[in-house]
Amino acid sequence: MTDVVLDEGCELCEAARFTHWYYEDQVCWVADCEACSTPMVVWKSHGTEPETGEVDWMLARLTEAGMHRFGEGIGSVDRTMRQVPDHFHAHLRDPHWLARRWTEPPSKYSGVGGARQLVK
Repeated sequence: MTDVVLDEGCELCEAARFTHWYYEDQVCWVADCEACSTPMVVWKSHGTEPETGEVDWMLARLTEAGMHRFGEGIGSVDRTMRQVPDHFHAHLRDPHWLARRWTEPPSKYSGVGGARQLVK
């Protein structure tokens, strides 16, 4: 495992707990993305090149969160780092993510791995 390196100016390093969190360990965390409301895995270390084993581990945790949220076989991994290009993260996008982004209330933080709740 790579030593965790943080960047004080990075919002992903901050790891603020606004939305639902599915999972967390020493390598990564998985939570609903604040911008698009889909599960997102974030490497705990600031940078873009985690070790291959870490990438595999993180994408497996992301896939588990996507199965929990959308069901088995629904959605696909999107590894394009658009808004934060200097910190490894990936999303699990379901077919309706873009439309739902504008119509569904955001999720809220209620502990890691608990029941997913929406802001009322």
